[in-house]
Amino acid sequence: MRIIPSQGPPRLLAAAQLTNSVGDGAYYVCSALYFNRIVGLSPTQIGAALTLGWAAGAVVGIPVGHLADRRGPRGVAVLMSVATGTAVGSFLLVRSYAAFLVAVCVYACCQCGLAAARQALLAGLVEPARRTETRAYLQSTVNAGLALGAALGGIALHLDTESSYRVALATDAVAFVLAAAVLLRLPSVPSAAGPRGREERRLTVLRDRPYALVSALNMVMLLYMPLLSVVLPLWIMQRTAAPGWTVSALMVLNTVTVVLFQVRMAGRVTNLESASRAVRCSGIVMFLACVGFALSSAPSSAWAAAAVLAVAAGVQVLGEMLLGSGSWEIAFTLAPEDKQGQYQGFHGAGTAVARLIGPLLLTALTLAWGIAGWLLLGALFLAAGAATGHAVRWAARTRPGAAPGTAPLASAPQARLIRKH
Repeated sequence: MRIIPSQGPPRLLAAAQLTNSVGDGAYYVCSALYFNRIVGLSPTQIGAALTLGWAAGAVVGIPVGHLADRRGPRGVAVLMSVATGTAVGSFLLVRSYAAFLVAVCVYACCQCGLAAARQALLAGLVEPARRTETRAYLQSTVNAGLALGAALGGIALHLDTESSYRVALATDAVAFVLAAAVLLRLPSVPSAAGPRGREERRLTVLRDRPYALVSALNMVMLLYMPLLSVVLPLWIMQRTAAPGWTVSALMVLNTVTVVLFQVRMAGRVTNLESASRAVRCSGIVMFLACVGFALSSAPSSAWAAAAVLAVAAGVQVLGEMLLGSGSWEIAFTLAPEDKQGQYQGFHGAGTAVARLIGPLLLTALTLAWGIAGWLLLGALFLAAGAATGHAVRWAARTRPGAAPGTAPLASAPQARLIRKH
């Protein structure tokens, strides 16, 4: 089973992604404790700063993506990678809440800008028929890197010293700089934008209502992201008889499954029709996963509760992979080739918004409402997945070159190209 992309730009993109995701894994494990115990900030202060930071990031990603279209995505991606590393490094120097707030906002904005520029770079270096496949490889790489970085962060947690936490954060800062060096080895992608007329400088994506609807529905589906990291640990400890180590076991299950099977799952998505079908199936699967998580509160046996959670988590990661495969194809295909940066920045803002509102919304639903809250969350996934197909058909009809009254979802030549690879 191949988990490494072919030589050339896809492999270099994966190498850059692996490098900074290793650092991110260490950062995610250690950052909250570092800010709380070493810097001396309260959990409320940390949460408020992160909320503001990701809100700013959701907005900034769009103009940075537009800059990538105008100036070329490689240079912007390198700049954003170095800037992100610098922002992480600044965390080692902050000693006041004001400085921390500024550093967090810069960090989140650079992260979102980097994501948009990298997507534009992928679109510029990889032919359309292989973009979803390549994006699947990158997602597998991200999960592998996060797992390795989390292990390094675990060492810092075990040592539980200021020096160990600072080393973990410094590792993330250095990783982003190294990733920038890898990105520099990629071929330069010329600007896809035309002459610098007034019309060309506008953010076209902000007036593309069908694409906005598709992105909004994708944002709803991305609410699965806080499940494993925030909601399930609280649910397991407060509402189930499962042992505490179940949290780590579910994280390992999720990571390994994505690493091994995301590329194979993406191979089934060849056009907008199959992408819409994948997202619709993802909504169904996510609903079933929510039912499973709800039922995990019923068993009184620790092992039985852990088994129910494991099954539900396995179903959830299937929905996650289906969503990724479908949403990447939709985002790339519906975006104009000369505006991939701003469109990917807009679509990718859903990740920042999910990080922003997801923890509060999902914990309120599940911990306050219990089983009913899980079922409501599942129904939300179900409805968003079902509506995506209609939104994609509307968007496809509005693309340049689409015949009136048609919805050009399928592309036989594109499907043949993907199957060759």
